[in-house]
Amino acid sequence: MLNKIHILFATFLLLNACQNRALEMDNTELKLVWSDEFDYTGIPDSTKWAYSIGDGCPELCGWGNNELQYYTYENLKNTRVEDGLLIIEVHKEDLENSEFTSGKLVTKGKQDWQYGRFEIRAKLPSTKGVWSAIWMMPTDPSHYGGWPKCGEIDIMENVGYDPDTVEASAHTGSYYFTINTQKHERLVVPDNSEEFHIYSLEWEEDEYRVFVDDINYFTFKNEGTGFMEWPFDQKFYLILNIAYGGNWGGQKGLDSEKLPQKMEVDYVRVYEILK
Repeated sequence: MLNKIHILFATFLLLNACQNRALEMDNTELKLVWSDEFDYTGIPDSTKWAYSIGDGCPELCGWGNNELQYYTYENLKNTRVEDGLLIIEVHKEDLENSEFTSGKLVTKGKQDWQYGRFEIRAKLPSTKGVWSAIWMMPTDPSHYGGWPKCGEIDIMENVGYDPDTVEASAHTGSYYFTINTQKHERLVVPDNSEEFHIYSLEWEEDEYRVFVDDINYFTFKNEGTGFMEWPFDQKFYLILNIAYGGNWGGQKGLDSEKLPQKMEVDYVRVYEILK
């Protein structure tokens, strides 16, 4: 019964949000400036995507979160395009010093942006241990002195032990999780591992807004007090990945017998927002 209530409530929110969004967009024009429709087969388009490789060692072992996966390079098992979809897939297999492999695609060195609307239509994995994410990092993280001062935009994060919920977050010098000041919101999306949803970001000079299917559930505003609160006045690149285990993903244990698990991406589109 509780799941049915969640679904009905989410449907109500979606219908109302779509109506409100349609009114808002009447005065806004979007210009498509970059996209990948995944209308090909094989490795992801190398003119658009690069790879984050390894386990983060020696500088940032476990990528700073005690994650267990090793990210591979041009390995079709972990990152591939087939049947019109990008597949990022985590497997239980030994590689280097890791027991799991996965994929992490980035547009770093290929394309970056300052402001715009970013749309990613995706279906998420689901089992204990997986930690899927759609997020952005600055092209020059040293500009404001490294993380978290440089900023981080989390458009969508989902952990397998909490499968019905997605989260959006902002990380800055003043607002981040290790000092318990992180700015974030959560939204129940009961069928996110069964159906595709559009995870999107609208990023402008005075604020950014995060949506699921045009439900605006997180807004982070520029307070006008400097880079410690708003480092989002520089170019960022896009990241798609599945981590495994770690401080958050592995918080309630692992269920590696249910691997492999995959995130499927129908398209990625980036628009310039024209007023």
